[in-house]
Amino acid sequence: MWNFDEPTGREGTDCIKYDRREETFGVKDIIPMWVADMDFNTPDFVVESLQKRLEHQIYGYSFRSSEYFQSMISWIKTRHNWTVEKEWISFSPGIVPALNFCTLAFTQAGDNIIVQPPVYFPFFSAAESHGRNLIYNRLTESEGKWEMDYNSLIAGIDSKTKMIIISNPHNPVGRVWTPEELNNLADICLKNNILIISDEIHCDLVLPGFTHTPMASLSEKIAENTITLIAPSKTFNLAGLSTSSVIIKNPVLRKSFNRIVDNLHVGNGNIFGNTASIAAYTNGHKWLDALLDYIDNNIEFVKDYCEKMIPEIIPVQPEATYMIWLDCRRFGMSGKDLQNFFVHKAGVGMNEGSTFGPGGEGFMRMNLGTTHQTVMKAMEQIEKAVASVR
Repeated sequence: MWNFDEPTGREGTDCIKYDRREETFGVKDIIPMWVADMDFNTPDFVVESLQKRLEHQIYGYSFRSSEYFQSMISWIKTRHNWTVEKEWISFSPGIVPALNFCTLAFTQAGDNIIVQPPVYFPFFSAAESHGRNLIYNRLTESEGKWEMDYNSLIAGIDSKTKMIIISNPHNPVGRVWTPEELNNLADICLKNNILIISDEIHCDLVLPGFTHTPMASLSEKIAENTITLIAPSKTFNLAGLSTSSVIIKNPVLRKSFNRIVDNLHVGNGNIFGNTASIAAYTNGHKWLDALLDYIDNNIEFVKDYCEKMIPEIIPVQPEATYMIWLDCRRFGMSGKDLQNFFVHKAGVGMNEGSTFGPGGEGFMRMNLGTTHQTVMKAMEQIEKAVASVR
C-alpha cells in the first residue's frame, strides 16, 4: 500500500539534512545519512488531513482539542499498554526544548544532572547551558552489547544530584531497555531523590522482537518521579511541525513544568502540528508496521554487507530507531579523521561518534530512514573507500 522505495527529492526545500551538506561537511556531493529524520513521504492520511485544514484559509489562534488528547492516549495504550490521563499531558514545541524546560523547572544553578553517554548530544547542553553540572554515567559495552553501569551511577551521586536524563529507547546505541534495567535505575533514583527525565521519542520505532517499556508505567512510585517526553515527529516524519508532549502524572511537578512553558509563552503550538498529530495517532498503526518492516530490512542489509564485504566495520544490532551504530574502531582513526574518511573517501555524511560524548569514540551513526537503493549505494561507496586503504 505504501511505497517506501519511492525516491523523494528534498533538495531546495530548506531541508537541514540535504541543503546544509556543504556547510556541515565541506562538500555537497555526499549521501546524507546524519540528521535523524526520514526520506520517506509523510503518510497520506496525515497529508490529506493537513490539506483539508489548509483549505479553511484562516490560521488564527487555536487550542488543542479533546480529539488531540484522546488520539494520543489511545495510541499509547494500544502500542505500549500504558494508560495515560488527559490532565497529565503538557505541551512542548519539541523534545529538546522540553529538556531545557525540565532543567529550568526542576533544578537550580550548580545542581548536578546525570546523563548516560554516548547519548543524544542536546542532553549535554540542556544541563550546561543553564549553569548545571553535567555528570557522566557512561554505558558499558561488551561484544556489541551496551548496558547501564549501576555501580558508576551510584558512585556519581552526591547531595547536588537532582536529575537524570535517560534515552529510552537509546539514541544512538539502539537499546530497548528492559523492565528489569529500568526498575534497577528507578530504584537508585527513588532512594536518592533524583528526578527521572525519560526521553521516549523513539518509543514507536521499536523493531520486531522487542517491546518498549515506558519508564512511568512500571509503578505508581516511579510514575510520580518521572517526566516522559514523547512526540509523533520521529515516527511519522513530522519534526518540522514542532509538536511534542510531556507526560507528568505528579501534579506538583506538572505545575512547575507548566509554569516555565507559560512564562516563556511557548505553549500555544500550531494548528498544523495539532492536525498532523491527530491524524497520525488515529490512523497510523498499519503504516508504522510497514515502515518498521522496511527499516528492519535496511538494517539486515547493512549488517550482512559489512559481514561479507567490509569486516572492518561492525554494526551494533539496533533494537529500536532507524539509526545504526557502526563500530569503526578497527580503522584506528581519530574522530576527525574518521569523519573525513567517510566524507571525502566514501562520499557519505554521518554523525561522528565522539559528538555523543565519552564512549562514542571510533563509532559512526548512520541513518537508515531512507530508501533501500540509497542504503545500497552508500554501502557500495564505503566498501570501495575501505578497499582503497586496506
